[in-house]
Amino acid sequence: MGGDGADAHGASAQLESVLTSSSSSFPWAAAAIELRLLTRLAAPAVVTYMINYLMSMSTQIFSGHLGNLELAAASLGNTGVQIFAYGLMLGMGSAVETLCGQAYGAHKYEMLGIYLQRSAVLLCATGVPLAVIYAFSEPILVFLGQSPEIARAAAIFVYGLIPQIFAYAINFPIQKFMQAQSIVLPSAYISTATLALHVLLSWVVVYKVGLGLLGASLLLSLSWWLIVAAQFAYIVVSPRCRHTWTGFSFQAFSGLWGFLKLSAASAVMLCLEAWYYQVLVLIAGLLPNPELALDALSVCMTINGLVFMISVGFNAAASVRVSNELGAGHPKSAYFSVWVVTAISTIISIMLAIVILCLRNYISYIFTEGEVVSNAVADLCPLLAITLILNGIQPVLSGVAVGCGWQEFVAYVNIGCYYIVGVPLGAILGFVFKFGVKGIWSGMIGGTFMQTAILLWATLRTDWNKEVEEAQKRLHKWEDQKTTTTEPLLAGVVGNGNAN
Repeated sequence: MGGDGADAHGASAQLESVLTSSSSSFPWAAAAIELRLLTRLAAPAVVTYMINYLMSMSTQIFSGHLGNLELAAASLGNTGVQIFAYGLMLGMGSAVETLCGQAYGAHKYEMLGIYLQRSAVLLCATGVPLAVIYAFSEPILVFLGQSPEIARAAAIFVYGLIPQIFAYAINFPIQKFMQAQSIVLPSAYISTATLALHVLLSWVVVYKVGLGLLGASLLLSLSWWLIVAAQFAYIVVSPRCRHTWTGFSFQAFSGLWGFLKLSAASAVMLCLEAWYYQVLVLIAGLLPNPELALDALSVCMTINGLVFMISVGFNAAASVRVSNELGAGHPKSAYFSVWVVTAISTIISIMLAIVILCLRNYISYIFTEGEVVSNAVADLCPLLAITLILNGIQPVLSGVAVGCGWQEFVAYVNIGCYYIVGVPLGAILGFVFKFGVKGIWSGMIGGTFMQTAILLWATLRTDWNKEVEEAQKRLHKWEDQKTTTTEPLLAGVVGNGNAN
């Protein structure tokens, strides 16, 4: 492997050695090694996820300054519809995260490219029915009780997001493939450059050309495809991927059914999380004066989503660190990584929650004018602060679950906590006790707290030696033994030339 890969494997072995020793200085030495490994992963991952989110956020801001109806429509389109595809695709992509991370730790490099291709094939096929749902978004939103006027405007916005579905289908497997190898800086650079171009073109398309909501969403789709193309080009030409990407292979089409089952479990786990606050937005649309409720909630949810991207970055780092260590047979390092990344993410989330509370009377003006919306946002900010703190812990523990391959267990936890407890409790507080948006959100915070507590309990009780054994079994199951189908297709065109 390249220098970075060798350094990561060497540091991993060193960390396990330090944690096994009886030296009195081992906690500090281990923390120094883990922080070095974690920083190289988490910092660029956080930047990448935040910038990708900022593209959607900037599109919503441009739309919001067209008027309150456009803000509500873009919010409903982004949070109420787009996140549906985002959650599904990201969830299915986490199967790659588990398998690639453990395969990389076990030095089974050739399988990473196969896993990437299998996942992309499955996600593209999944994108077809999603595109149909997008096409019928207006009647679906009206059926769910949304205002016909807002639903009509939101549907126009959603039509432009159909190409984005298939960009997600390629992007998430590529992203997990690169992250498993601790290749995260290139994605951060690519996303940063794309964001700058996206903001400039959005201003031109929305305000100068006058294409409105449809133009804004079409440009968002284009920007995601630019990210996909640039990342794939990096994989093809970079020597860092020469052992893990050797060209397209027929193997990508073998074992799809078993891979689909693992991807489905991953999708259910993360979709139930990603859709949770989408349900909050949809329920809020049923309240009296839904436009004000959606405007205030969209501001809070957009800020929550932006800060959540920090936790998603730590989620990715936790998943990679845990899966790499389990694949390498290092139980103590996996355990230690869990608590270091959880502590750092929690501290950052608490600090950001305090900042949001201090700025609660001003943050709405970033998105739209109007004192009425500003007051409504300020009223919701204490609930936003609590959500930010919980989101500093829960996504990291979910990342640990992905690294260990516990997706099915977490899916059951999410169903119980979110949809049997959180959503009904929120509906009761919001409609029966007439607490409105605050009641709906409070109930759903209760579900998130319960889910976080259960994941924390499960992590504390984990036998990490047993997890190492399970990782080895999983790799043996998924590694294809047949060599007749491993010849790469178009190797001379898309291979690296110096691939082994």
